[in-house]
Amino acid sequence: MTTARAAAWAATALACLFTVPVLAAPASPQLDPATAIARGMQALGRTLGSYTLVDMNGASLALHDYRGKPLVISLVYTACSSVCPPTTQHVIDAVNEAGRMIGLDRFNVLTVGFDVRNDTPARLTQFASTQGIRSPNWRVASADPATIEALLGDLGFSYRAVAGGFDHLTQTTIIDRDGKIYRHVYGEEFPLQMFMEPLKDVVYGTTTSFSFSGIVDRIKFICTTYDPGAGRYRIDYGLVFGSVLAAFSLIVMGGLILREWFRSAQA
Repeated sequence: MTTARAAAWAATALACLFTVPVLAAPASPQLDPATAIARGMQALGRTLGSYTLVDMNGASLALHDYRGKPLVISLVYTACSSVCPPTTQHVIDAVNEAGRMIGLDRFNVLTVGFDVRNDTPARLTQFASTQGIRSPNWRVASADPATIEALLGDLGFSYRAVAGGFDHLTQTTIIDRDGKIYRHVYGEEFPLQMFMEPLKDVVYGTTTSFSFSGIVDRIKFICTTYDPGAGRYRIDYGLVFGSVLAAFSLIVMGGLILREWFRSAQA
């Protein structure tokens, strides 16, 4: 996944600004989509700070505790009634598909409410219940104004208060297992591939282990393909067979080379 490709995908966000009713701060200057996207792209590769949030149950949630697994961050505000709910439904569908193919235990999801005036634990609980967020790897949280501002700054997320609401890009961010920002996915109904491909990268693509599980991960990374007819991901068993055959051929060839080397060494 190249930065150029990510920039092309990010361009779809230009149509994703919205205004919805909410008790918000006084209106601020209008959000410029191009500037907002550029800011988001500059955040790629940045390491998230070790911020502590408060989840919908009132429990502390330290971002540092997510290290070791990829993390998907979805940015919303609970008073939104037009775009945040359908966006969250779309993220739920994408997460369910990723769970089916990759496994829910291989990554985590965090919905962050950025409206510090209104996104209380009670409102977060109501939002999660209404939207049907039930995955065991998914939490919903917010934080104090300073923490939210710092977190959004790390994520390269831009928003502006307007009369009766907020303008912002619909942004879902994929964080790698080391806490670095790997990719932003923009749009209310982003194509599934825009979410799955970078998630596959951070779950499988950096696997360097020669253990059995590491080899299986590498095969899944190579052989998991998108079926446009079904609108889902699947394992391409033709690619699996080809990968296994290629690996077997390399092992046989390596054995023959090693045998000839021993013979020549003994001569």
